[in-house]
Amino acid sequence: MRLASISLYPVKSTAGHEVTAAEVEPWGLAGDRRYLVTGADGEVLTARVEPRLLACVARLDGGALTLTGPHAPPLPVSPAGWRSTVTVWGTPVELTDCGDAAAKWLSALVGRPVRLKWLDDPARRPVDPAHGRPGDRVSLADGYPLLLTSAASLARLDDWIAETALERGEEPPAPLPMRRFRPNVVIDGVAEPFAEDEWKRLSIGEVEFRVGKRCDRCVLTTVDPATYTKGPEPIRTLARFRKWDGKVWFGINLIPDGPGRIATGDAVTVF
Repeated sequence: MRLASISLYPVKSTAGHEVTAAEVEPWGLAGDRRYLVTGADGEVLTARVEPRLLACVARLDGGALTLTGPHAPPLPVSPAGWRSTVTVWGTPVELTDCGDAAAKWLSALVGRPVRLKWLDDPARRPVDPAHGRPGDRVSLADGYPLLLTSAASLARLDDWIAETALERGEEPPAPLPMRRFRPNVVIDGVAEPFAEDEWKRLSIGEVEFRVGKRCDRCVLTTVDPATYTKGPEPIRTLARFRKWDGKVWFGINLIPDGPGRIATGDAVTVF
């Protein structure tokens, strides 16, 4: 097995972009999900509610963030200095505001007043203790430092989606792109689809990871990242073939056991 691709999402719920290598830190890939967007009342906004966030591509050059979108020129961003507490999946986290220029740029993109916030210290936010260890930390990802998916599992899911469509008398859709699932790392060469469900520990290159838990999927996967419209897939088909405990499942959440560098082509070993 090998590491096929690496994706970063510097701003939570915006479009990701691929890189050929990344540094693994205790709370995730360096630069991944250190920013998020909040609404007028300080609530976290994601593409589940504001799909137009997917039109924003955020890139880091060193420590400098630049926002790119279809509605305005690219915008360099710097945190402005004042802080507020934002509740991220039930955990209060102190974040730094990124200034009025970033707020105006993003507000124009989504069509309502929003702010951009930055997590200066990822050590503030713990991983769910039910699936992590004391001291495990996560940046602003939903729950865990990294998300892994496999090409074999997506190929099987695409086959199921086509079968489901034909049974319903529908035209089979084009295969789903992996970016629907927003993984950090994608693995090629897995012997069987969904073999990753049973993994407990693995290494990518020289970095070792624990599997926190399998990843339950939400309606964000139903948003087409090209058109920002919602459809029934893949939730409809996952509910048929991959539903248990009242949830649907695709991918696994990883917690690094130490820092290191990973790169596309790295060997992947399951312990």
